[in-house]
Amino acid sequence: MNEPRPLRPVLLVADDFAFTEGVSATIIDLIAKSRLSATSAMTNRPHWARWARPLREHADTADAGVHLNLTAGAPLGPMPTLAPEGRLPALRVVGRLAVTSRAARREIGDEFARQIEAFAAHYGALPAFLDGHQHVHALPGVRGALFRALERFGSDLRPHLRDPADTPGRITARGVAVAKAHAVAALAAGFGRAARRHGHPVNHGFAGFSPFDPARDFRADFRRFLMAPGPDHLVMVHPGAAEDAELASLDTVVATRPQEAAYLASDAFLADFADLGVRLGRVADQA
Repeated sequence: MNEPRPLRPVLLVADDFAFTEGVSATIIDLIAKSRLSATSAMTNRPHWARWARPLREHADTADAGVHLNLTAGAPLGPMPTLAPEGRLPALRVVGRLAVTSRAARREIGDEFARQIEAFAAHYGALPAFLDGHQHVHALPGVRGALFRALERFGSDLRPHLRDPADTPGRITARGVAVAKAHAVAALAAGFGRAARRHGHPVNHGFAGFSPFDPARDFRADFRRFLMAPGPDHLVMVHPGAAEDAELASLDTVVATRPQEAAYLASDAFLADFADLGVRLGRVADQA
């Protein structure tokens, strides 16, 4: 009698925890239902202090990390070059200044350290992993500032780092938001190798890029995210609440978040995982 084939672990990570009350409550509900591997928190957002404890209550079943943020809300400390008016700028501004301004790179490193310290202050432990809002952590210039910021924590902090790049063949095979995925892969080229040189484990395989079009079938897209997986595959998702006026004032991705949440909470999600032979992994699976 043939033994059943073991299920393949996949890291399923909800981005944007603490962005708003609605996003945070939705993610906690999905974690409680065992529908997520992990979530990454925007610790510069005012909601983090309130939602850190509910997240810590699920530490045994879901990993928690920092969603490093340079483009939404306010920084946790002064950034006179990057955010002279106390508001974080658009991604294109971050990308330009990170390459052209040494002062901006110092400010980025300082802000990343503050966001990690804010995580630990409220969660009660250092983050298991780090990723970035709009994948900002992997940009040229920014990545060096990140590695230098992590050196400040010494051997106490060796987090898993998200590599938002994947191979052209895998991206094309999935066929979802292909241009966006290729563009991010180009900007993030070399990040995974650099992270490993600095002693940080990374994923090998990345999906979850979405057109964020509410007319699309998210279930069909999600099944494609699990196609052509890398050996240590990571899929990002962006669930949220049906009514979230605060989010609408901060972000363009609003209408699709409740659709993602509904699918992840559904029996269809469980059926798809069983059909595709996968299970939720943990960060330690990719260490």
